[in-house]
Amino acid sequence: MTSRTVDTARLRVNVVEHGPEDGIPVVLVHGNLSTGRFYEHLFEGAPDRYRLIAPDMRGFGATQPMAIEATHGLRDWADDLHSLLQALGIERSPHLAGWSTGGAAIALYAIDHGAASLTFIDPVSPHGYGGRHFPDFAGTGGGTVDPDFPARLAAGDRSAEAPTSPRSVMRAFYWRTDFLPANEDVLVDEVLKTHVGDDGYPGDTTTSEHWPGVAPGTRGILNALSPKYCDWTGLLDVDPKPPVLWTHGTADLVVADGSPFEIGFLGQQGLVPGWPGEAVFPAQAMISEIREFLGRYDGRVETEFFEGSGHAPFIDAAERWSERFFAFLASVE
Repeated sequence: MTSRTVDTARLRVNVVEHGPEDGIPVVLVHGNLSTGRFYEHLFEGAPDRYRLIAPDMRGFGATQPMAIEATHGLRDWADDLHSLLQALGIERSPHLAGWSTGGAAIALYAIDHGAASLTFIDPVSPHGYGGRHFPDFAGTGGGTVDPDFPARLAAGDRSAEAPTSPRSVMRAFYWRTDFLPANEDVLVDEVLKTHVGDDGYPGDTTTSEHWPGVAPGTRGILNALSPKYCDWTGLLDVDPKPPVLWTHGTADLVVADGSPFEIGFLGQQGLVPGWPGEAVFPAQAMISEIREFLGRYDGRVETEFFEGSGHAPFIDAAERWSERFFAFLASVE
């Protein structure tokens, strides 16, 4: 594995890589509150013919701090990827894997530039993260996060003393609860490189006359994920359609049909006062939305669910996930 900084036409990007420069490009896009190093455990066992590229995306890691324009709905990430591949001199269509937030980014990349294949790892819904029940998309975006969490991020809290500390959140939501990665300290340090604030995580917010009183702003990652701006349903119109592999951990609590990070579910559980009820603001059925969308995808789709895995089956079921992933890539070359 090598790590370096690459100057692109858009920003300076930190990248971890593995494999020959003339290898088949495989780009691994991390999710929210993570970095490219979350993939490094996959490098050693990867087939020699692949060039694995795992960048730190805008707003995270050691990449140049630059604002996330939420109204682009993750297209900043897609455009940054394209600029990176141009800077690396890669002309052939890459295989793309995207985890969570990264799933939306690779879909948008494929819409704009094409792709050899797409591997979605517990991706955000094609319709964004959160409810679409009010004209201003109230209940989504930067104002929905517990403020203690970004405060602990900004303070560099490496402890597990509170449920809102980054380490505690990782343990509770990134992987299955009986799993602890050997490099946990490294991954905590990577999460703590998150660019905290209105331009990064969680983003800015606006008030709303609708429940729960907040609506998405125009800057930062959580607003970019709001259904007000995040929409990758245009993948249905791509021609030719890249083969798709959807992998999902069945115990995922982040992307789920009822997630404790989604306001509709929290209201339903009585954890956010004033919930207007199921008819007005139901919990988002994220897995159902992904399943329905891929059912309309007129191309090759494969699905692999990892029983008992959390939000990151490529980490808590690494051996099986890696085998499935590289077999899929080999089948579409």
